Amino acid sequence: MSLSATSRDSATFARRLMRRCDRAALATSLQGAPYVSLVLVAADLDASPLLLLSDLARHSRNIAFDPRVSLLFDGTAGHDDPLAGPRLTFLGHAEIVADPRLVDRFGRYHPTSAAYAGFADFRLYRVAAERGHLVAGFGRIEWIDGNALRLGDDLSALAEAEAAMVAEINCHRADAVAAIARRWLGRSGDGWRIIGLDPEGIDLCGDAETARLDFAATAPTPDAVRAKLFELVDAARK
Repeated sequence: MSLSATSRDSATFARRLMRRCDRAALATSLQGAPYVSLVLVAADLDASPLLLLSDLARHSRNIAFDPRVSLLFDGTAGHDDPLAGPRLTFLGHAEIVADPRLVDRFGRYHPTSAAYAGFADFRLYRVAAERGHLVAGFGRIEWIDGNALRLGDDLSALAEAEAAMVAEINCHRADAVAAIARRWLGRSGDGWRIIGLDPEGIDLCGDAETARLDFAATAPTPDAVRAKLFELVDAARK
């Protein structure tokens, strides 16, 4: 992915990096000292990070005293020189959310979480962006404001419709999902299904692997996302 000099393109780059990561390093404060742990992560429609954490975990107890956190999203895998690869340090405030939509979305990205998502001592956190420090490659380093990191469109209609759209496509348009995986992502194999839709792209899961397809332009409404999918499937079949 190329990165231009504009902050808008830098924010898009940063969100795409975040949406591709299924885990991150979480830094919290332990009596004023930095404490870092590994966590599973998913992105909300506006790209806000979602975390499912146990009350018993050290990082959860740290957040209870100080909600300021930092997440490192690492996109350096596959680079001969990891320090030349992209990564984002995301700074924000973590807060507990009791939203079934977000719990469902997190579960689609991390199916193993379903075994403990309903436990009384597990809670879903949403991290509100303050700013991010993007290293997009050697010499391409930039601070990004939190308002730019988070999509500002009204996404309420898409949030309400997303889960049903995912279920409908997987149930009735499995051939279309397979066509997208083959044509646009170069993936073979069977069993491909969509696990999430957002204004900037779609996430798919196959046999023991996941894949991300970014849209060329944002699609903030259900109709706009459907139109993007129809375009992709039509071009793939041709």
